[in-house]
Amino acid sequence: MTDTTTDTETESEPKSESEGEQQPTSDRPHDQTRPILVASLEESIGKTAITLALAKHAAETGDSVGYMKPKGTRLQSNVGKTLDEDPMLARELLDLDAEMHDLEPVVYSPTFIEQAIRGRETTEELHDRVKEAFEALATNHDRLFLEGGGRLEQGGIVDLTDADVADLLDARVLLIAPYQTPGDIDDVLAAADTFGDRLDGVLFNAVSDSTRDQLEAEIAPFLEGRGVPVHGVLPREQTLAGVTVGDLADEIGGRVLVEEGLDAYVERFSVGAMGADSALRHFRRTKNAAVITGGDRADIHAAALEAPGVKCLILTGGHRPSGAILGQAAQKSVPVVLVQTDTLTTVERAEDVIRSGRTRDAQTVDQMGTLLGDHADLEALL
Repeated sequence: MTDTTTDTETESEPKSESEGEQQPTSDRPHDQTRPILVASLEESIGKTAITLALAKHAAETGDSVGYMKPKGTRLQSNVGKTLDEDPMLARELLDLDAEMHDLEPVVYSPTFIEQAIRGRETTEELHDRVKEAFEALATNHDRLFLEGGGRLEQGGIVDLTDADVADLLDARVLLIAPYQTPGDIDDVLAAADTFGDRLDGVLFNAVSDSTRDQLEAEIAPFLEGRGVPVHGVLPREQTLAGVTVGDLADEIGGRVLVEEGLDAYVERFSVGAMGADSALRHFRRTKNAAVITGGDRADIHAAALEAPGVKCLILTGGHRPSGAILGQAAQKSVPVVLVQTDTLTTVERAEDVIRSGRTRDAQTVDQMGTLLGDHADLEALL
């Protein structure tokens, strides 16, 4: 809010019209509370849910909260326009009345990238567009939460990487990172070098029980010693990590031939395009996977059903498998889904569903909010 007392004290020195227009900029709430840019080391690590959960928590404490994703990277076609799904979800969950062109000033689509390479999108114009959208949003809110791209380096073609955005909008950065082995910390330290003093800290998400003790006891103190605050370690929740087989089947337009096990979760997919022996060795190394292969590949079907980590079979080309395969799948509670599309098309659809999941909704954000409250330092984050 503008300090009216200060305005009264300086009333004896009239301001020009242009100065009067600029005055709100210096007193905007975001100058008192710097925006938070939530960036991630890789895609599908919970960045959107964490960003919105933090925003909702800030709103519940009485702040007027805004959201912005400077460059849209998770794109879908919507009413004749290509838009990012995340700002649309943010507008709904945070009850925002901002226009989409402010919530998402740059649509980082393949077409946009081609135009930028050809010189039809200039860096200066894009930076001005992002800053104008930011200022339009910041005037109406106490806090602004910015969501980064899918990867730190995305946007480099037009100098709009997450680090560029943080510099452009004077934001502090919260880094979302996965953790499986100590070698993953190389990426965290590289990001810390990239962001420099703007890095506010790192939040580890979707950490398995088997690695959590080492992360908290050894890795976190090591990072703190290197000047990288660790704000929390969120445990892996399966309902946030993947989609059920039933949801996956619905999303790709599949016909369910074996219904046992439809509530199992799928987190990744594997393409059965090799020999049976190689396939069996490969499938045994995977976990919570959907195997996608031609409906006429009985050898691959049998190999997949021998692997405990395979949660469903997706058979392409409209080829119905033998009764023996269906019987074996039912006995082992492995659903079989039949699609008419070819394997490549099916892989692309399944990858998109599994990567983005159907969990980006109010329930997911609330669940992430609970995890943050239980396992993160919210006071430090906000």
